[in-house]
Amino acid sequence: MTDRIDNIKLKIGENESKLVQIARKKLGMEPKFFKILKKSLDARDKGNIVWIYSIAFSDECGQPEQPLEKLKTSPSVAVIGSGPAGLFCSLRLIEHGIKPVIIERGERVEDRKITNEKFFKTRLLNLNSNIQFGEGGAGTFSDGKLNTQTHSGFNLDVLKLFHKFGAPEEILYLNKPHIGSDILFNVLKNIRLFVEANGGKYMFDTRFIDFTQKDGALNSLIVENTVTKQRSELGLNYAVAALGHSARDTFSMLYDKGIEMEAREFAVGVRIEHLAEDINFSQYGKNYINLPVADYKLVSRAHERCVFTFCMCPGGAVMPAASEEGGVVTNGMSCYARNGQNSNSALMVQMKREDFGAGDLFAGMRFQREIERRAYEAGGRNYSAPVQLYKDFASDRVSSRFGDVAPTYAAGTVFAPLNEILPEITTEALKKAIPDMNRRLKGFACPDAVLTGVETRFSSPVKIIRGESGESVSLKGFYPCGEGSGYSGGITSSAADGLRVAEKIFEKFKNH
Repeated sequence: MTDRIDNIKLKIGENESKLVQIARKKLGMEPKFFKILKKSLDARDKGNIVWIYSIAFSDECGQPEQPLEKLKTSPSVAVIGSGPAGLFCSLRLIEHGIKPVIIERGERVEDRKITNEKFFKTRLLNLNSNIQFGEGGAGTFSDGKLNTQTHSGFNLDVLKLFHKFGAPEEILYLNKPHIGSDILFNVLKNIRLFVEANGGKYMFDTRFIDFTQKDGALNSLIVENTVTKQRSELGLNYAVAALGHSARDTFSMLYDKGIEMEAREFAVGVRIEHLAEDINFSQYGKNYINLPVADYKLVSRAHERCVFTFCMCPGGAVMPAASEEGGVVTNGMSCYARNGQNSNSALMVQMKREDFGAGDLFAGMRFQREIERRAYEAGGRNYSAPVQLYKDFASDRVSSRFGDVAPTYAAGTVFAPLNEILPEITTEALKKAIPDMNRRLKGFACPDAVLTGVETRFSSPVKIIRGESGESVSLKGFYPCGEGSGYSGGITSSAADGLRVAEKIFEKFKNH
């Protein structure tokens, strides 16, 4: 029988070996099984900040996990996209004995990293391999945050698989787990090696451009090599569409081919940067030096539109995340150590269909694109980002110099009025929300805080409709999956949806 103890408090710097001592004292012997179940930081009392643990232990060895049931013969399945949804779908398919073909328009992660660094310096954008597209998806160049508001039964499986392929063990129990982009690069390579060693196949630099169908079912996929432009037809009757939220050309193609979709509401905004030490002091007080880099999560309803922070990157940088010519997009990234000078977060305003046109499926997509285009123009038409200090944004004047906070956006910045780039209702909401958020996080409305435009890829503006079987209601054998198909948001929930879809496919073949 396994014992559990909750609410164990350790002082900052106190060795975790004390947890094993507590288990040993409870059992009267050395535990044969010991596990940290949860670890979170309690900073409500800045004079007494402590770690809080839950542990499980037993005088018996833990039971090994049982392997999943496998099919005797592998059906032909393609997975379109190698972001979290696509990769975790592929991993679960392999666990069930199904050997997928992974179609990815971008490059391997090591090549993709070089391509992105070249873009930051030369401003020559690769339309198929960038911050949005390539092995690992948009989450590769983020913070690798794995906390989620969903309660899927697959979430723990996601964490276990990340750990299996190289993520630190602490992600299994930290209250706010993260991997960091630097470690995530190696995790992705390890996943690739595992997939290929078990019969799976990657097709990098390969874009899904069309499909054929027969009697309402998928018959084949048409793909194009993005380098050679050579096209080929893959006779695969089953495909998982893990497209990501930025595959606008693919969404348009699918709609033209009769795949049923619906428009979704989303959010737009900016990235806000502060000095990391200021956020640390605000959250922890004067003893912040011995603590993890502080994060935050804020919501304001001071305006009729909800404003919220998203994808907060402690000790991170703002990333140039364009995927189309003539548009500026931002994202945030941190490495595992989170040791950068600044901390940043997306600061988002909820948009409604009335803002971008109800009844038109792609009105939201055009709305996003127009904001990105205006940011591109304001930045000098070379992918530099428009920026404004908060004090100047609040006073409707163009900034002239930076204060204590220097921007981290790698492709350069230009001072510009954000109110001429973002929709009026967005800037109105931000001007009310930032002082309101400052009441809960002192220093959030720092006059020198840098606002960098624009953040538009919060979520997909369209959703591909799927039925109970997991298949598109328009095409049998075609499985919409993950964030780009409107069924998740963020790394963990997207990966969990990938596992969910893989189980749907397994059950389909198991019962036939």
